[in-house]
Amino acid sequence: MEITVEHWFALTLMIFFVLWGIAIFCFGRITVKYIENEMAKEGKLPPVWDSGIGARLVAYSSIILFPNIKRHASLVDIEATKRYARKKDWYLALFLEVTFYAWLITGTIAYFLFDIGVS
Repeated sequence: MEITVEHWFALTLMIFFVLWGIAIFCFGRITVKYIENEMAKEGKLPPVWDSGIGARLVAYSSIILFPNIKRHASLVDIEATKRYARKKDWYLALFLEVTFYAWLITGTIAYFLFDIGVS
């Protein structure tokens, strides 16, 4: 069997997807759990509608990575997130974002380069 560029893209996509899954798991279990526990001590609860969806993970990671961006609305408490974010949370947020965008870009390139898709 000859290994082609298409096979390399497929392998790369799978690797980035697994890494992204690991990043979601670690960020959710370490960072989000810590921040929400600290916010619960203040009496602030996470959004009820987001149980199971995980949309607040993106909000937490973007606030941690880019704390100085002006935000008028967010799914989570911006100031509390900034206050409770630790240095390792920044690294986990970076890992989450980089793996997602690497997977997305690789998949987009593979889609257009190899003309794969739903027909």
